[in-house]
Amino acid sequence: MATRTEQPVGSLNMALAQAERLASTRPTLALEQVDEILAVAPGHPQALLVRGRALRLIGQTREARRLLERLAVEQSGSAATALELGLALRADGDLPRAIAQFRHALTLKPAWADAWAILADALRTAGDDAAANAAQLATVRASTQDPVLMRAAMALQDNDLPTAEALLRQQLRTRPGNVAAMRMLAELAARLGRLDDAQALLAQVVQLAPAFDAARQAYAMILQRNNRPAEALREIDVLLAQDPRQGGARTVKAATLVRLGEYDAAIALYEGLLADYPTLARNWMSFGHALKTVGRQNDAVAAYRRATEIEPTLGEAWWSLANLKTYRFGDEAIGAMDGALRVAGISEEDRLHLHFALAKAREDRGEDALAFDHYRSGNALRRDQLGYDPDRIHRQVARTIATFDSAMIRERGGQGCDARDPIFIVGLPRSGSTLVEQILASHPLVEGTMELPDLMAIVRELTGREDRYPERLREAGAEELRNWGEAYLTRTKVQRKTSRPFFIDKMPNNWLHAGLIALILPNAKIIDARRHPMDCCFSAYRQHFARGQAFTYDLEDVGLYYRDYVTAMAHFDAIMPGRIHRVIHERLIEDVEGEVRKLLDHCGLAFDPACLSFWKTDRAVRTASSEQVRRPVNRDGIDRWRRFEGELAPLKTALGPALNDWEAPTRP
Repeated sequence: MATRTEQPVGSLNMALAQAERLASTRPTLALEQVDEILAVAPGHPQALLVRGRALRLIGQTREARRLLERLAVEQSGSAATALELGLALRADGDLPRAIAQFRHALTLKPAWADAWAILADALRTAGDDAAANAAQLATVRASTQDPVLMRAAMALQDNDLPTAEALLRQQLRTRPGNVAAMRMLAELAARLGRLDDAQALLAQVVQLAPAFDAARQAYAMILQRNNRPAEALREIDVLLAQDPRQGGARTVKAATLVRLGEYDAAIALYEGLLADYPTLARNWMSFGHALKTVGRQNDAVAAYRRATEIEPTLGEAWWSLANLKTYRFGDEAIGAMDGALRVAGISEEDRLHLHFALAKAREDRGEDALAFDHYRSGNALRRDQLGYDPDRIHRQVARTIATFDSAMIRERGGQGCDARDPIFIVGLPRSGSTLVEQILASHPLVEGTMELPDLMAIVRELTGREDRYPERLREAGAEELRNWGEAYLTRTKVQRKTSRPFFIDKMPNNWLHAGLIALILPNAKIIDARRHPMDCCFSAYRQHFARGQAFTYDLEDVGLYYRDYVTAMAHFDAIMPGRIHRVIHERLIEDVEGEVRKLLDHCGLAFDPACLSFWKTDRAVRTASSEQVRRPVNRDGIDRWRRFEGELAPLKTALGPALNDWEAPTRP
C-alpha cells in the first residue's frame, strides 16, 4: 500500500527530471523550476547540482562555482558533482583546477565517456597534447562495450603497438565502418610515423561521422604534421564554427597559423586564449615562440618567464629562454632549474630540456666543465629517444653518388620545371645559413620563408615503401621531372606572402638532394652554407632542435654526418661545376660586402645596400639564430669549440679528413 510520503517524493523526482531536461536547452526556465523545488526541499543535492549547471549555462559562472564547491564538499563521492564543478571552473577561467576536477570525476566513474571527452578537450587547450591524446583514447574506450576495442585501447595506452594493430585490424575486418576502431588505428599509424595512413583513415572517419569532433581535431593535427597546414585550418574552422570558444580547437588553430607563417593572427589567437585561460604554461610558451619569431624579444622573454612561474619544471620553457642566445640567466633562475632537475618524477622531456638550458647558463658564466656535463646529459637522453643510425645517411650518400653522374645531369638537367623562383640554402644546422637567408631576404626581389619541408615530402613520395630513391630518378621521364618541380612550387605557394619573384627554402638537409633539385628545378639556385667543422658540429651539439636533426646528439654522429655531407657536395661540385655556390661563414664574417656581392651575383640579383644592413630587415625568423641575425655581423661564435677542446676528441676522430679538407675538398 502506498504511504502518504510516496506521492510527494514521486512528484519531486518528476520535477527534478524535467528541470534536468530543461537545463541544457532552456537554463533560465530550469533555474526557476529548480528554485521552486529547493523551496520545498531545501538543500536537496540533485536540485543544487541542476541549479549549478543552469547558473553556468546562463553565464553566472562565479555563483555556479561557489554553489558547486560547497556541494562537492558535501557530496565528495559524486562524479556528476565533480564534473559539473570542473565545467564551472573552466567557464570561470581556472583550467588547471577544472582539469583536476575532471580527473576526480573519472576516478569516481572511470567508464564515463562524456567526462573523458571533456577532459581531452581541456588538456588540448592546456597544450598537453600527449595527455589529451590519451584521454581521447579513453573516450573511445569508454564509449563502447566491445571487448576487442577495449583490449586495443589498453594496448595503445601501454604503447604495445603490435598488439593494438592486430586487434584493430581484426575489428575492421568484421566491422569495416567502425569509426572508433578507425580513429584508434589512425592514432597508431601516427605514432609509427605513417602519417599518410593516419591522414587517410581520419579523412574516412570525418566523412562517415561528421559529428565526431575528436576525430576531426585529430585529423587537423595530422594534416598539420603532414605539411598540409591550409587543409588543417579548414578542419579546425569546422569545429570553431560550432563552438568559437572551444579551447582545444583554438590551440590547434594557433599552432597551424604559426606553421602557415600567419604570425599576427596566431599571436592574436594566443592572446585571446591566455585571456580566457591565464594559467596555461604551455600556451604561454607557444605564445613566446610566436613572439620570438616576429622579433618581439622582450615580450617573448616575458611569456617564457610566465610559463616557468606557472610550471617551474617545464623544461622546454627554460630552454626557450636559453635558445634566444642573447638571454642571460641570473642566480635565481639557475637555482630554480637546478631545483626542477631534483624534482622526483619529472618527464624525460623536461629533464633533457633543463640540461640544455643549464648548459647554456653555465657556459655563459665561463663554468665550462659544468656546462659540458649538462650538454653530455641532455644529448644522451635525446639520442636514446631517437635511436639514430649514422650508417643510414652514409649508405644514402653512397647511393646518391652511384646514381648521379655528369652525363645524367648534362642529358636531363633541362627537362624539369623551368621556374626560377626557388633559392635553396643547404648545409648543416648552425652553419651560418640563417645569416645567408637574412642577407638574401633583405633584397627587394627575394622573400624569406622558413625551413620548408616540401622537397623532403616529394623525396618520401619518390622513395615509397620499396625504397627506390634516388635510383628511381634514372627511369623518370621529362614529364615526371617537370611534374615534380611543379608540385614543389604548388606545395610551397602557401608560404609565400608577397609578390617577390624569388623565395628561399632554407631546409639545411636538402644538401643530399642537390641532384634532385638540378633535375626537377634546373633554374633554381643552390647555396651551400658552410662553416668550420669544429665550430659547426659543436654548435649543433649544443643545440636542442624542436624536431629532426637526430645526428646532432652525439659527437661521433655529428662528425660522421659532416664528413658525409662534405663527400656528397664534392661529388655534386664535380658532376655539375658552378651549379652550387658555397658561402664560407668565416670568409663572410671577414669580408661581408665582398661575399655578399658574390652571393647576389650567383643568384642573378643586382647588388642592393639593404643586404649589407640585413639586421634592419623586419621579417619572421624561425630558426635558433633568430636573435643573432637581428644584429650586425660579429665573431662571437668563432672558435668557441676551443674552450671545450679537451672533450671533443670523438668529434675530431669522426671528422677524419674533413677536419682539414673542408673548404674545397677533392672528389672522393
